[in-house]
Amino acid sequence: MKILVCISNVPDTTTKITFTNDNTQFNTSGVSFIVNPYDEIALSRAIELCAGDKGTVTVINVGESVTEPTIRKALAIGADDAVRINAEPRDAYFTAYQIAEYAKTTDYDMILCGRESIDYNGSQVAAMVGEFLDIPSISIIKKLDYDGTTATIEREIEGGKEVVSVSGKFIASCAEGTAVATIPNMRGIMSARSKPLQVVEAKEIAQISKVQQFDTPPPRGAVKLVPADETEKLIGLLHSEAKVI
Repeated sequence: MKILVCISNVPDTTTKITFTNDNTQFNTSGVSFIVNPYDEIALSRAIELCAGDKGTVTVINVGESVTEPTIRKALAIGADDAVRINAEPRDAYFTAYQIAEYAKTTDYDMILCGRESIDYNGSQVAAMVGEFLDIPSISIIKKLDYDGTTATIEREIEGGKEVVSVSGKFIASCAEGTAVATIPNMRGIMSARSKPLQVVEAKEIAQISKVQQFDTPPPRGAVKLVPADETEKLIGLLHSEAKVI
């Protein structure tokens, strides 16, 4: 069994977000980057499925050389090898196309990724990869079992859960519950240094979207305390200021 896991290089969750160039670019100065937490879940499930010499796990990232420390962390967690598509990931369409073009070169049984990246929260890449490869795409899964030919997948839906079986190649985006993210141990960190990391040049594709401007949320206002016996004043504030009723 061969599994391809897509990983994103995202800012650490404690990062203070700022922008440069008239709010058109994310300011990476002083920012630490990590493996996207949802992708870690996908990677951990892939490693579990391949445990006991049942298969191999390859991680793939679309990014420039600065992403290699993040890729090495994925190798330390337990991936067997890695691929970096040498390009700035300008949008989800571009990223999905590059992943799909690489996936065509190797016979992967399944492709896993996180439900979304924590920086853009787009949830688009998995579905786009599925379309590019013409394979089934299952979004935001909570459980994944595989018997060698057929995957049994659970998803949460309104009021319950949905169980899906998939035969043949597929791509799934993983959410909490699919696996517990693995913390790399010292042996994994040491072995990651010598694991293969292949660099592949990106394929040309038309740019169909471009960021015009970023804006940060307005700062939170001060808390207003309303005495318990002034109900009418509270309702008035909820109407006129909070605008929630």
